[in-house]
Amino acid sequence: MDDDAAKTVLLRYLTNAREALLWKLEGLPEYDARRPLTATGTNLLGLVKHLACVEAGYLGNCMGRPFPEPMVWDDPGAGDDDDLWVRADESRDDVLGLYARATAHADATVAALPLDAVGEVAWWSEERRHPTLHTLLVHVLAEVARHAGHADVLREGVDGVAGVRRDDGNLTRDGEEDRAAYREQVERAAAAFR
Repeated sequence: MDDDAAKTVLLRYLTNAREALLWKLEGLPEYDARRPLTATGTNLLGLVKHLACVEAGYLGNCMGRPFPEPMVWDDPGAGDDDDLWVRADESRDDVLGLYARATAHADATVAALPLDAVGEVAWWSEERRHPTLHTLLVHVLAEVARHAGHADVLREGVDGVAGVRRDDGNLTRDGEEDRAAYREQVERAAAAFR
């Protein structure tokens, strides 16, 4: 497979994961988009902010194409997890806009460089510190898909919305009754091991 064909496939999967992540915010009130939904503080809008940093970093800065805006890591007073939550003075539009600009910058990097272009990830171990664009693109794809999965589970816990996309729930159970019956079936099987 040539570079262009490989890029097309990788970017298609990355775009799908990005869209799945963003869909999980649609229709949510501000509080539910921002509030911690796990004991560790994971929240939906924070996942988007984090992934803006991931894409700008790995598919921008690490490939010698610095993201043109200040990021969380540029603030000397920033805490270790400040990319994982959204301050009260940051709007949803601010975060979604940042993500749109970061993904456009990442896509421009992929378009501009060959997959075998070598970058530098200063915080990775010495033997891994100089990965190719291909490696970083796969790394970012895995990261976005992982967090889109987190967002899927979190959103289902908030209001029951589930599935890959608005137009493709990819769920085999339709309706509350069918889902409740399925959940009960799974619970009965698990209860055999109490």
